[in-house]
Amino acid sequence: MKRIFDIALAIGLGVLFLPVLLALALLVRLTSPGPALYWSDRVGRKNRIFHMPKFRSMRVDTPAVATHLLADPEACMTPIGSFLRRSSLDELPQLWNILTGEMSFVGPRPALFNQDDLIALRTEAGVHVLTPGLTGWAQINGRDELPIPEKVRLDAEYLRRRSFAFDLLILWRTAIKVLRRDGVSH
Repeated sequence: MKRIFDIALAIGLGVLFLPVLLALALLVRLTSPGPALYWSDRVGRKNRIFHMPKFRSMRVDTPAVATHLLADPEACMTPIGSFLRRSSLDELPQLWNILTGEMSFVGPRPALFNQDDLIALRTEAGVHVLTPGLTGWAQINGRDELPIPEKVRLDAEYLRRRSFAFDLLILWRTAIKVLRRDGVSH
């Protein structure tokens, strides 16, 4: 049922947001040199690597590390990068990963390929068996502000509690957080 829900919602949102997706792609291209999309290697289900797109919010010469590890994240932002991140619009291209089955709407956020500490703790907790999500339990309980062990604890709690009703609750709370722009540090 979760996969059918993911496909139906991804198609519906993709059609609904198609004009927004096209406008954002154009804005990214017009405001900074480089492609509209940034494809990063992420860790998926059972620790398999997949390519995840985002609207590019950072300059093309920015190192491929978690934003909190950059010395000055603001200096790496494109002119509209901060807006894209605060509004979470940079995440819209991930509808593609949901359609292909590499991601779900709800699950642990996919780790960067080089976040060895997060990957190891998730594997130890059994969380690596889950399909990563556009949003998740840890995402709505702190997002960028959570230390890695706390993220993993919340991801493990999601693993234990997962159900369609719990996913709907997480989606509802995500919508509220996005509208309020809660928990975004960059």
